[in-house]
Amino acid sequence: QVQLVESGGGLVQAGGSLRLSCAASGSTTSIRAMGWYRQAPGKQREMVAKIDSDGRTNYADSVKGRFTISRDNAENAVYLQMDSLKLEDMAVYYCKVERFRAYWGQGTQVTVSS
Repeated sequence: QVQLVESGGGLVQAGGSLRLSCAASGSTTSIRAMGWYRQAPGKQREMVAKIDSDGRTNYADSVKGRFTISRDNAENAVYLQMDSLKLEDMAVYYCKVERFRAYWGQGTQVTVSS
């Protein structure tokens, strides 16, 4: 089993920045992809960014150039640096890791004000 703890969400003005963190614990060997997803009210959960064990990244078109995902394999952590935040980025952000199956964090709220 893998446990995930997210942090870093909060309230920020449009144009501002936030950094999300997700720490994995438990059975963390052989973790493969790590990523961030988000779900806004009334919308489906969507992939924001993901990074595989080799460091290759993939971003949603809506966040390319503004968000940066990174991971620290030694710390079993994944981060999401979010810059130039927009109102439409407001959502609950979930960390996801893949280790033989998918594990999800509890979510952290990101609120963007105008």
